[in-house]
Amino acid sequence: MSWQQALYGSEVTKARSIYINNPLENSFCTNSISTTKYSLWSFLPRYLYLQFSKAANAFFLIITILQQIPDVSPTGKYTTLLPLMVILTISGIKEIVEDYVSLLLKNEMLSEYKGIVNVGDIVKTSNREFLSADMVLISSSEPQSMCYVATSNLDGETNLKIRQALPETAEMKTEKQLLNLAGRIDCEGPNRHLDSFTGTFYLRGERPFPIGPDQVLLRGTQLINTQWIIGIVVYTGFETKFMQNSVQSPLKKSTVEKVTNMQILFLFLLLVVMAMVSCVGAMIWNKSYGADIWYISHSLVFDMLVFIILYHNLIPISLLVTLEIVKYTQAQFINWDEDMHYKVNNVYAVARTSNLNEELGQVKYLFSDKTGTLTCNIMTFKKCTIAGIIYGQTPSYTTESQEFNDSKLLDFLENGHPTEKYIREFFTLLCVCHTVVPERDGNNIVYQASSPDEAALVKGAKRLGFVFTTRTPYSVTIEAVSSTLTTCRHFTRTSQQIIDQNCKDLGNLLGKENDLALIIDGETLKHAFHPEIRKKLLALAVSCRVVLCCRLSPLQKAEIVDLVKTEAHATTLAIGDGANDVGMIQTAHVGVGISGNEGMQATNNSDYAIAQFSYLEKLLLVHGTWNYFRVTKCILYCFYKNVVLCVVELWFAFVNGFSGQIIFEHWCISLYNVIFTSLPAFTLGIFEQCCSQRSLLKYPRLYTISQTGEIFNTKVNRKFIAGLSSNLIQRYLWSLPIPMSGETWILTETFNIFFPISFPFPSHFAQYVVVTVCLKAGLETMSWNKFSHMAIWGSILIWLVFLESFSYFWPTVPIAPEMTRQGDMVMACPHFWLGFFLVPTACLIQNVIWKLIGNTYNKTFLEEVRELERVKVTQFDLSGMSESRIFTSHSCSQRIPLCFVLPGGYAFSQTEQAVVTQEELVRSYDTTKMESTKTLNVASD
Repeated sequence: MSWQQALYGSEVTKARSIYINNPLENSFCTNSISTTKYSLWSFLPRYLYLQFSKAANAFFLIITILQQIPDVSPTGKYTTLLPLMVILTISGIKEIVEDYVSLLLKNEMLSEYKGIVNVGDIVKTSNREFLSADMVLISSSEPQSMCYVATSNLDGETNLKIRQALPETAEMKTEKQLLNLAGRIDCEGPNRHLDSFTGTFYLRGERPFPIGPDQVLLRGTQLINTQWIIGIVVYTGFETKFMQNSVQSPLKKSTVEKVTNMQILFLFLLLVVMAMVSCVGAMIWNKSYGADIWYISHSLVFDMLVFIILYHNLIPISLLVTLEIVKYTQAQFINWDEDMHYKVNNVYAVARTSNLNEELGQVKYLFSDKTGTLTCNIMTFKKCTIAGIIYGQTPSYTTESQEFNDSKLLDFLENGHPTEKYIREFFTLLCVCHTVVPERDGNNIVYQASSPDEAALVKGAKRLGFVFTTRTPYSVTIEAVSSTLTTCRHFTRTSQQIIDQNCKDLGNLLGKENDLALIIDGETLKHAFHPEIRKKLLALAVSCRVVLCCRLSPLQKAEIVDLVKTEAHATTLAIGDGANDVGMIQTAHVGVGISGNEGMQATNNSDYAIAQFSYLEKLLLVHGTWNYFRVTKCILYCFYKNVVLCVVELWFAFVNGFSGQIIFEHWCISLYNVIFTSLPAFTLGIFEQCCSQRSLLKYPRLYTISQTGEIFNTKVNRKFIAGLSSNLIQRYLWSLPIPMSGETWILTETFNIFFPISFPFPSHFAQYVVVTVCLKAGLETMSWNKFSHMAIWGSILIWLVFLESFSYFWPTVPIAPEMTRQGDMVMACPHFWLGFFLVPTACLIQNVIWKLIGNTYNKTFLEEVRELERVKVTQFDLSGMSESRIFTSHSCSQRIPLCFVLPGGYAFSQTEQAVVTQEELVRSYDTTKMESTKTLNVASD
């Protein structure tokens, strides 16, 4: 089976026969796993393929090739080639760095599980080690050949699972016995089902024995409270259930990027239309003046190529590299945010990708793991209620792990309070009603517990003087103020029925007051995901106030996210802290990992990593909103400055006979996007703020602006381009009739207006374009700062300095002879300076008027907040603003609520149907006969 099949969990797999201690008969995949995107040999071809699969890069590659054809390109041979090489180089360096960092992190993660083992090998694993492959348990150090494993990396459950070897192999513990072991295991092929396994164990000379999931230990699980186990490897590498439940890392694209790609396609169609209009114009011109202009081409194909090259700047070549730099800087702001710095562990937030910064501002559905994410996964005895009295002063909401501390309880015990009897009975029950096994390590007692809840309760009683010391098959011993010997009876089905009935009665009372909630487990979800009822499941889920899914496999978590992602067509975010959350983290539009107690798998496979769930609020409401505004304004500005350049060329074609002549000098075109207009794009993309951090956190309703995408969509972009074209017509008419003294005028039949011969057109028009574009950036800026001023006014100054110095290059530097002394001519012309102010004003006056009208008579919620910020109002109330919430409601178009981090929670999950029942478990240990051990475990005091 290929690794791709293994990775996606093929349902139909071939059964296998595994020969024990006979490697020549076993031919299966190795245990190595490679997760890198590139290799040394595949980097160049794969990178170039990925880059030129982007429509924009492929288009500019074609333009570069066309520019090399003699006499076709009016803009020179290198005006597109050099910028394209810069873009590919910067993107290539970024890909290498990100893949190398990912390789280091994932190698560190996988080093816990890797091992040089093959199918059929006999492997010994010690306490606290992670299993390196899927294996069948042969024997262990524990009574009845039991062992405890932590499966949180697979299913997210914090309680320990018990596995037990077959009685026929339980005594195979010595090296000689294992070397002489011969036989085979017939079992099912690799699959993704964590809770199922079917096989048969054939020992030489004995009858076959059936093997089930209770004898199987899976890769990724950790051996806990067990000194050692011995197992036979059945699956390795990509064929393990751990990897079968993995999801291949997708190439995620933000919603803004998808809209941008559509707009680039629209601009390409617009470019073709402009080229066709120009070709028709050339045909008409040639019919009228063809006899006199013999040097002009009369080929339609040739003209089409010329005009496509002439107008190719309509598609912004600098947009991709500009966004790369802008998003990288935005990611650093997330990394440096002190408000998301968890000082206890000195952990900062980490943006592991910069491609989804703006997607943080558009999240509509949030999927969260519970244990370790919504709760801190720290089981601590904090409070109790005895005889109607509450003990423990811990506040109801806290993010700190505080131990039980109440001197009142100790006083009641020592001074004979009327409730003393009940207090002793309460803590006596805590000491005896559990399945914890005590072990002595010198003078210390180490508690082995399959559930962290039980360990927390036993240790809480110990701190108050009720110490659980010994367990035998029929009794437990505790040390208290008066020594007590108590027989522990295991929890029976009758006891469970009594509690279940009381819980039902309580639920009936509460259910009358609460909204509808849906609870669904993994087994039920298998049937609910049938193609015929998937949409019904989604409709039911979104109609509920709360949806809780329990005991899900990693792939089921990913399928739930994918269901909402594809059917509800909404931006999703998944957050978790364990390896079992990796699937949904990678499936969601945005994946957030929490650096918790379950390893770094979720963090290493996430898009963003934070230390606490509470930091998600700022990540979305502040960084998400800011980044959305920044990226969209940067994109619109890049569109604007390139459309300006090309529409001017289009109108100039009407007065040059559609000859393909350019109005701007070659080097002015090359440096236009790189130097003259690049700084405003960076300041808009890096420093722009729609409003303050305080307002974004206080009024979450502001998040809906970015969430709904109302300021950047196809409709908005096309209105923007249409309005821009009409403005540029007006500007072109303003710029033509500005003469210099002593020039000769020529009448053009196209517009019936005059323009002077030898007028310095390149510097003339380029100056007006640069000034207008920079002032447009200032008009769109909402948060002025020193960088905004430096970018806008500095860019205009850079152009003036360039114009003056560039006009002196020739003949010292053999380029641009037509620009000789144009700087002096322009600077000395008063009409030029008049146009310097009038032309940009004519282009932007309409935008200014619309903004004034909108801000005065049709204010948006954002504008009201900004106005109040300007007058420094600290206490104000807007209609319904304090009530507004983003993640509420119960329909497909509405959202699941954000939650606060709560440090509590219990996970009692010892079931009656386990491989070893509670009664068998507690009767398996006699600590009076066990040797002391130095085994460390999570329940140690």
